[in-house]
Amino acid sequence: MTDTTSGRPLWDHSAAELAAGIRAKTFSATEVAEAFLARIEETNPALNALVDIRPEEALAQAAAADAAVATGGDLPPLLGVPVSTKINTSQRGYASSHGVPAWAGTVAQDDAVCVAGLREAGATLLGRSNSPAFAVRWFTGNDLHGKTLNPWSPGHTPGGSSGGAAASVAAGMTPIAQGNDIGGSVRFPAYCCGAVGLRPTMGLVSGVEPRGAEEFDSPLSFQTMAVHGALGWTVDDVRLGLHAMVSPDLNDPVGLPVRPPLGEPGPVKVAVVRDAGGAKPHPGVNAAIDDAARWLSEAGHEVEEVELPLLGEAARLWSLLLYQELKTMMSEIERFGDDTVRISLAASFTAAAETWGEQPTLADYIRGYARRGTLISRLQQFLGQDRIVLTPVCAEPPFEQDADLAGDARVSELLAAQWPMQAVPVLGFPAVSVPTGLRDGLPSGVQLIGGRFQEDLLLHVATAIEARATRTRPTLSWAQAG
Repeated sequence: MTDTTSGRPLWDHSAAELAAGIRAKTFSATEVAEAFLARIEETNPALNALVDIRPEEALAQAAAADAAVATGGDLPPLLGVPVSTKINTSQRGYASSHGVPAWAGTVAQDDAVCVAGLREAGATLLGRSNSPAFAVRWFTGNDLHGKTLNPWSPGHTPGGSSGGAAASVAAGMTPIAQGNDIGGSVRFPAYCCGAVGLRPTMGLVSGVEPRGAEEFDSPLSFQTMAVHGALGWTVDDVRLGLHAMVSPDLNDPVGLPVRPPLGEPGPVKVAVVRDAGGAKPHPGVNAAIDDAARWLSEAGHEVEEVELPLLGEAARLWSLLLYQELKTMMSEIERFGDDTVRISLAASFTAAAETWGEQPTLADYIRGYARRGTLISRLQQFLGQDRIVLTPVCAEPPFEQDADLAGDARVSELLAAQWPMQAVPVLGFPAVSVPTGLRDGLPSGVQLIGGRFQEDLLLHVATAIEARATRTRPTLSWAQAG
């Protein structure tokens, strides 16, 4: 269906436009659901971004939304807006498979807190997004659901681990997707597919899963680095998704009973960091930073190039703390994981050993966490209340498909290039990946890092970039040619 007021198909509308149109009865939630289901039928066979799609359930949710509109009264902010959830996040009645065939029948009895927030906000939960097994690759594929392709180029990764989420948003299957991020798993897929991806402040969106028959003691890095976030086609989509998922939960070991402030901040200081001691940025990556810095200056922000080596140090700490703890899970990964995750992790451990040695000591590990606290304090002092940092998302353009299976040397390059992805989880600050357009047929973009609980400031600056960037949807011409 095409919206007669805008001339655009409903699937090409933002979440805010859809919510407003449903409220105003310009179109119904059922018409919205039917439009997005048709778009999924058109595009998903080529991309394999969404799995376990149940049209009858989606249409029943949409019908309930239409009934609420007819009744009137206060309506939730995402009423009738399609949203996808990730296969490693609990949604009642759906498998939390993590892409593992042996876990295909692990059907959740309850929603994760973030999914419950989306449901309470009125969203139509429309499909589950694909991920690599155990969500530990920057590529998306598994033995249970197969490989997800980038809507711009099948020869390049859609990112990972929220690659299905990013590919589905870019292709117009849903305006908002829930994802999670421990090393770039929201921000990097958004970059690869040309979407917006927000990793919120640690503790803002609860990471607690429903209590099951068997409890799993998450490693400390998972408790202190992994967050749920939102991907969307626009900055406003991400803002709406974030506010729906924020559900203060004191059952979360790092949860805080706070919500990000709303408002329209004024001009801010923008510190541009191109390299924090890792990989030198590709010329195309540098060009994206140049564009974003110029646009922010034009928008009235104060922009300056700085050196901030603490980000490089934080990235190196990530490879110590996360990988040492992942090693304690290898028996389960070896037992249930597929060959891709085993090969990728083995090469990643080898690359990390270039910095930390084959067997980091307990003292290295303890000092790593102690140093983490110092770096958090230093970055917060640098940012204050009115500064953000502009960095690459990655030092390279989107990686070639399955580059982490190409051998130890290539994986070492990938890890070095991903320093902007790795630094942020260690420190727990919010960060957003914002598109800047296309270069050589692939999406490009930048990352913005803000102070803790300064999501409003971060998204305000992201909007200035979005307003000046040239955005187009992928045509999937390669799929039609095939």
